[in-house]
Amino acid sequence: MGEKRVLCIGLVCLDIISVVERFPEEDSDTRCLSQRWQRGGNASNSCTVLSLLGVPCAFMGSLAPGRVADFITDDFARRGIEASAVAWQREGVTPCACCIVNLLSGSRTVVLSDTNLPDVTAEDFQKVDLSRYMWIHWEGRNASEQVKMIKRVEEHNAALPVEERISVSVEIEKTREELYQLFAHGDVVFISKDVARRFGFHSAPEALKGLYGRVKKGACLICAWADKGADALGPDGVLLHSDAFPPTALVDTLGAGDTFNASVIFCLSRGKSLQEALTFGCQTAGKKCGIQGYDGIV
Repeated sequence: MGEKRVLCIGLVCLDIISVVERFPEEDSDTRCLSQRWQRGGNASNSCTVLSLLGVPCAFMGSLAPGRVADFITDDFARRGIEASAVAWQREGVTPCACCIVNLLSGSRTVVLSDTNLPDVTAEDFQKVDLSRYMWIHWEGRNASEQVKMIKRVEEHNAALPVEERISVSVEIEKTREELYQLFAHGDVVFISKDVARRFGFHSAPEALKGLYGRVKKGACLICAWADKGADALGPDGVLLHSDAFPPTALVDTLGAGDTFNASVIFCLSRGKSLQEALTFGCQTAGKKCGIQGYDGIV
């Protein structure tokens, strides 16, 4: 079977990325500097970064048959990312995102056609052979189903010695009430700046201290805050921080958060400390912001 893999569960979509010299005015015509198709989606992007870091990884998410799905599956194969757990749906359309990357500021503006494609379910997850994985990461989406999936992993782990158990991480990026139940179900919980602000916090340290009571015993809570770097709080109660590592020129921030998450998972899955993982995550996310796409981050 070879080395155990990291499995990322969540969204995959097609990103059509237009790089422009400056953000266009409404109701104007403008030429882009370049345009590319790129496989996108949080969990999908994290797989790309894990693969570039040399981690055997796999993706689980929904696709609908068609040309867009063909492009996506070809790209998974090109990156060496296993996609056998993809849930092929009979209804719905594979999502597509139109992304504008502003070369002047490095900002990315995303307009997602979030179609009626169903997310993977706990029933789909029953088909996954858990013995093949050392770490499973969930991008928060249909959280009630995802909690059922995580409980299956917890039951699997209960029969194993500690060193053989699957680590579980969850990402809570969107400010939807349903997603907040995931706080209690990750060994590592990533929260976004938007979620922290929704709870009324104005910095990562403030958010971690205020929200740590929601995570399960022994878990790590992590919050990245763009150019302010990232912070983490573990079961020892020590607040950790890493500064950001901005590139010489801000080129493309699309997927920076997914890069950070994957880099942290990479370090922790290799036995590195939480501080080492936090710093490496900020370093790799900084590199990503200085290049188009992902090639060149390592």
